[in-house]
Amino acid sequence: MIRKVFKKKSHDPDSKIGKLLEKYKIPREYFSINRRSVSRGVLVGLFWGFIPMPMQMLAVILTTPLLRFNVPIAISMVWLSNPFTMPEMYYMEYLTGNLILGKPGLENVELSLDWFSQHWSDIVVPLYVGTAFYSIVVSYLVYLLINWLWIRSVRKEKHRKEQIIRERKLRENSGTTSPDRATD
Repeated sequence: MIRKVFKKKSHDPDSKIGKLLEKYKIPREYFSINRRSVSRGVLVGLFWGFIPMPMQMLAVILTTPLLRFNVPIAISMVWLSNPFTMPEMYYMEYLTGNLILGKPGLENVELSLDWFSQHWSDIVVPLYVGTAFYSIVVSYLVYLLINWLWIRSVRKEKHRKEQIIRERKLRENSGTTSPDRATD
């Protein structure tokens, strides 16, 4: 589990992260690894990552006073929209916006500033309708999925530990009444 790896490092005040948090007086909640913090970080990061705007990481930082979440995870989710993925993401959002609005998409697209400036009003409304869908609906669905997977993982780990304890007790109980021990 990811929690085990990070918990070992995050609770050590002598670690680099601990010293950084103490030096700049950053609340530990912004780096905590628990179900709520991680799932909220994914939610916030994807929310801002789907919106076509500059300085998405700054938007994540400005959201921190409103919600307590894992900031590094949120920032890494924002990085899913990068110069390599932005064209596909924004085109997908544009198509989704057209689908929601019931509009046909533009044809004969040219990659020139003149073409975009002439068709800007035909692009921006469907783009941001699709953006709202992905930022709100898809981000929230991923938030629910992360919560569900985390809970499932914890339950599975708990069940595995209980199974080990039961097997150990069974071995101990069967070992005390074995014929080998009776002769000693």
